[in-house]
Amino acid sequence: MTSLSKSGLSDAIAAAMSDCRSLTLGLFKDVDYSIFCQQVHPDFSPIGWHLGHIGYTEARWILERLAGYEPLSPEYHRLFAQDGLAKRDRVYLPQISEVVEYLEIIRSKVFNYLAIAPIYEQERLWKWLLQHESQHAETITLVLEQIKSPSLKRSSEPKSMSNELIFVPAGIFVQGSCAIAAQDNERPAHEVYLEDYYIDRDPVTCGEYQQFIEAEGYRDPQWWSAEGWNWLQSGSVTHPLYWTSEADHPVCGVSWYEAEAYAKFVGKRLPTEAEWEKAASWNPQTQESLVYPWGNEQPDQTYCNFAGVEGRTTSCDHYSKNVSPLGCRDMIGNVWEWTASWFEGYPNFEHYPYLGYSAAYFDQAHRVLKGGSWATRSWAMRNSFRNWYHPHVREILAGFRCVKG
Repeated sequence: MTSLSKSGLSDAIAAAMSDCRSLTLGLFKDVDYSIFCQQVHPDFSPIGWHLGHIGYTEARWILERLAGYEPLSPEYHRLFAQDGLAKRDRVYLPQISEVVEYLEIIRSKVFNYLAIAPIYEQERLWKWLLQHESQHAETITLVLEQIKSPSLKRSSEPKSMSNELIFVPAGIFVQGSCAIAAQDNERPAHEVYLEDYYIDRDPVTCGEYQQFIEAEGYRDPQWWSAEGWNWLQSGSVTHPLYWTSEADHPVCGVSWYEAEAYAKFVGKRLPTEAEWEKAASWNPQTQESLVYPWGNEQPDQTYCNFAGVEGRTTSCDHYSKNVSPLGCRDMIGNVWEWTASWFEGYPNFEHYPYLGYSAAYFDQAHRVLKGGSWATRSWAMRNSFRNWYHPHVREILAGFRCVKG
C-alpha cells in the first residue's frame, strides 16, 4: 500500500488525472471537425471517438460502478462504448465542443466523488483509468501522424555511431510486476531463466535500415517469412511509414514482418519479450528488476523522449540517463520495440478490471511491443509494461532492436 495519507493519495491521483487531461486536450488544439471525425485507417477509430470514449469509460467505471450514479448522457453510450459500433461507423460524431463539455461534466462529478472515495481500496482502478486515457491519447497521436505525408529521404551519415552488441549473461531474472499500477497482463511478477545472449545496444536506426532498403530487401523473399512475404505482396510497402533523414534516429513505423526481415538480413533475430525486459531492467549487482532502465525514479524530461515533449523521435544517444545496468540505451521512450513473443497471459494470470481488457487478445495473433514511444505518457511507460498489435500493423510508433544467440 502507498505511504501517502488518504487525502494525499487522492490529491496525487487528482493532480495526475488533471495533468493527463491537459495533455489530451492539447492534442486537439489545431484540430478541425473534419479531422476530428476522419477515419484515416481501417484499424483505427477517428480521434474524436477516442476522446469521447475516454469520458465514457471514466463515467462508467467511476460514476456508475463506484459512485452508483445513473448513466450520464445515455445517447452517447452506444457511440462511445468499445463494443458499441464498428470503427467505420464511428465517424458521425458530435461537435468538438460538445464532446469536450461531456468530458468536463464527467470530470467534475468524478472529482467530487474522489474527495470522499475509499481510495486505498480503489487505488488500482483509478490508476488503471489514468493509463487507459494515456493509451488512447497515444492512439490519437499516431492517427494524427498518419494524416501527415511522410516521404522517404536518403539518410544522412550517422554521427560516428555503431550499434554494438551487449552481452547478457545466463541466469534468472524477475519479469513482470506486482505494483499497484501494473496492468493485469504484467502480473504476476515471476522468475524466468534465460541462456546467454547478445542484444543491440540501441534500437535499429534509420541509417542502418537504409542498407536494407538499398539492398532491395523489400524485393528479396529470402529475408521474409512466408507470412511476411504474403503481407508484403498485398501492399506497396517499400520503406518504413515514418521516416527521417537523420540516420541516428531509430527507424519508426515498421510492421513486425519488416522488423523480422531486417533482423534476418543482418544475421540476427528479434528478442523475446523476456530477453528485452531483462536487458532493460535487470541489475546483476543487486539482483533485482528496476522499474525503468535508469532505476526506480519516475521519468522527467532529462531521462527519455516521452509524453510528446519533443513531438518526434530523437537520436538513440540523446538521453545520457536512459541506459540500463547492462548497458542498453534508449529502451524506454522514443519508439516502441517489437519482440518475437505472442501476447499471452503470464502464469497465474488474473483479469482486471474486466475479462476482455487483456485476455481477449491472448489469441496467438498479436505480438508484444515494449518500451513506449515519444508519445507515451509516464503512467503507461515502464520496463514491465506490455503493448500488443497484429504483426501487419505499421501505423504505430514502433521500431525494434535485434539479438544474437
